Amino acid sequence: MKTIYLDNNATTQVALEVLEAMLPYFHDLYGNPSSMHSFGGQVGRKIREARESAAALIGAAPDEVIFTSCGTESDNAAIRSALLTQPEKRHIVTSRVEHPAIKALCAHLAEQGYRVTELPVDGEGRLDMEQYKRSLTPDTAIVSLMWANNETGVIFPIEAAAQLARARGILFHTDAVQAVGKIPIDMSKSAVSMLSISGHKLHAPKGVGVLYVRKGTRFSPFLIGGHQERSRRGGTENTPGIIGLGKACELAAQHMETENTKVKALRDRLENELLTRVPNSRVNGDRVNRLPNTSNISFEFVEGEGILLMMDEYGICASSGSACTSGSLQPSHVLRAMGVPFTMAHGSIRFSLSIYNTDEEVDFVIDKLPPIIETLRSMSPYWRTGERACGTA
Repeated sequence: MKTIYLDNNATTQVALEVLEAMLPYFHDLYGNPSSMHSFGGQVGRKIREARESAAALIGAAPDEVIFTSCGTESDNAAIRSALLTQPEKRHIVTSRVEHPAIKALCAHLAEQGYRVTELPVDGEGRLDMEQYKRSLTPDTAIVSLMWANNETGVIFPIEAAAQLARARGILFHTDAVQAVGKIPIDMSKSAVSMLSISGHKLHAPKGVGVLYVRKGTRFSPFLIGGHQERSRRGGTENTPGIIGLGKACELAAQHMETENTKVKALRDRLENELLTRVPNSRVNGDRVNRLPNTSNISFEFVEGEGILLMMDEYGICASSGSACTSGSLQPSHVLRAMGVPFTMAHGSIRFSLSIYNTDEEVDFVIDKLPPIIETLRSMSPYWRTGERACGTA
């Protein structure tokens, strides 16, 4: 059975070009990039090339790129550095729809006495910029807002938010894990202080990421050890992963137009057909200002977990907006923050496409999913009694 993979916001397939670039550094070219000898030196040169590629993708200078193990480490390093370099400031501004890498860290810091402001979003997942302005105070050490939401794809006005923070002398971090490689980003024209990237979201391997730190930004290392990364992140470099990420960044720059044309068209066709064929369904989030690959659709009075299990029988991979699979009866914190009706939020499915998806795969999902929803609804007592939630489409 063929796998139809529509869960690319969770992780992506490693591109063949990336794999080929990495392979020599697992066995033949195994030297330590920090070594003085030429065997290790050639590895060091490849890391420098990867750094240049990662910087070019986001319009940064190579020395503003710090290689990390993942987006979560990058997020933690950015926020903790802002607090350590400004011990007199005790306030953090973020949003209610952040990734757990930010949300859980801020909850942990709140327990340690920091004050955290979580900005709300509206029913389309959009940030209230007036409330954001009012949240900034002289005590604010850092603002951390995601560039694009991992569940809905909704894009925040990061450039405007960063400008407002900088005008008040406040550091600004963005978790850009979902945005990098899908939409243009140019740090040379931005007020963003720090930015996080995760390799496995853009067809590089798992276990490698980037933290961009703008030149001149005071930075306290999260991992203290050797002199690696200009003493900003200790530990021997994950050479194959870094080289793979560099190649993936090159490919992402080449494929940006495809993301915003072919992938977007596939996403729109999948979404529109499902909304047409399945009654009482709705798209969650701003349908205009979002990533080109992401669609979060709710199907009323069915459980997302049931939809995923039945789709899996056909080899279709997606994600649920509900946390049921993690043992919770509560829907996604993102959908709850948006005020999505409970009976809709529980039946939400996130489809996230990539450049490797095809028309035939989308046709297959369009054919198989409506009967799945019909079957699940036939077993739902709420559906049979004709109850409906407010705000359905």
